Amino acid sequence: MIRHGIIRLSRRASAAFVAFVAMLAAAIPSSAQGDAQFTQYWAVPAYYNPAATGTVDFIRIRGGAKLQWLGIENAPRSFLGSADMPVKLGKKHRIGLGVLFSQESIGLYRNLGVGAQISYKFKFLKGTWSVGVQPGYYNSKFNGSDIYIPEGDDFHQPDDPDLPSSDVSGNAFDISAGVLYSHKYFSVGVSVLHITEPTLTMDDEGGADQETVEFQAVLPRQAYFTADSNIPLRNSLFSLQPSLLVRTDFSNFSAEATMRATYNRFISFGVGYRYKEAISAMVAVEFKNFFLGYAYDYPLSTIAKASSGSHEIVAGYMVKLNLGEKNKNKQRSIRIM
Repeated sequence: MIRHGIIRLSRRASAAFVAFVAMLAAAIPSSAQGDAQFTQYWAVPAYYNPAATGTVDFIRIRGGAKLQWLGIENAPRSFLGSADMPVKLGKKHRIGLGVLFSQESIGLYRNLGVGAQISYKFKFLKGTWSVGVQPGYYNSKFNGSDIYIPEGDDFHQPDDPDLPSSDVSGNAFDISAGVLYSHKYFSVGVSVLHITEPTLTMDDEGGADQETVEFQAVLPRQAYFTADSNIPLRNSLFSLQPSLLVRTDFSNFSAEATMRATYNRFISFGVGYRYKEAISAMVAVEFKNFFLGYAYDYPLSTIAKASSGSHEIVAGYMVKLNLGEKNKNKQRSIRIM
């Protein structure tokens, strides 16, 4: 999602676009999002930190979809696909490789991002450190042909040459990086996505008698902090998985905390709270390397007057790898997913 606070039309924004931005500002008072906000962030760790690739001895494939704010036209719709795996180089070196695809629609925007991920892992301080980078490509399209000018608008006319008369798009190179520390009992990570804050310039050449209109959109830099743990409960088949995600674009802040309980490494239930934005409930099952999770968000802001909430599904499969004689294909990550 492109940060709404810094989108700049070369002259004046359309009335429809301004109205949608106003809706976003009212709905998300505490954060300006630059990436899709998945409630099951713990199930797609490499989306928020490229250092999270290759953390389990499997080829891990995940896909997710989120329908946000049902009941509101042109509300965000997010889709994600990812795959990662570990690679052993010699006896001491290990890297993680991954690919990432994301697509999002919000208002008149359609955004697409693809990236390749690589991370290097080493032992230090009784745990495993992972340092990862993610070069990528980002495309944003604005559907100028769908602009609607309300009757009685004092600022724009249907033939206003200052507005895009057709669909326009822009491309940019993107790069992200992160660090992850995994201990026997917990893991913590820090990442910065869209480090260079790429600017996408879009042109609408218009007709022969119309002036070229140019506008820009900036993909905001986002910093993330993640933490999670797996706590087995004695004399039972239950374990607890608390987790935390904090994000900031250095002018706005958002945080969410999640608590899940897993039974017999098969089914888990959880609840979450996103600061001033939503409360959530989730359930997930894992069977023979298949994973399926569902989450529901109920908004805490005034958006609840127009929306029944948000729905999210994450699904995936893990393929076993044999990285050596000592590797029995056991999942080394403290996460139970």
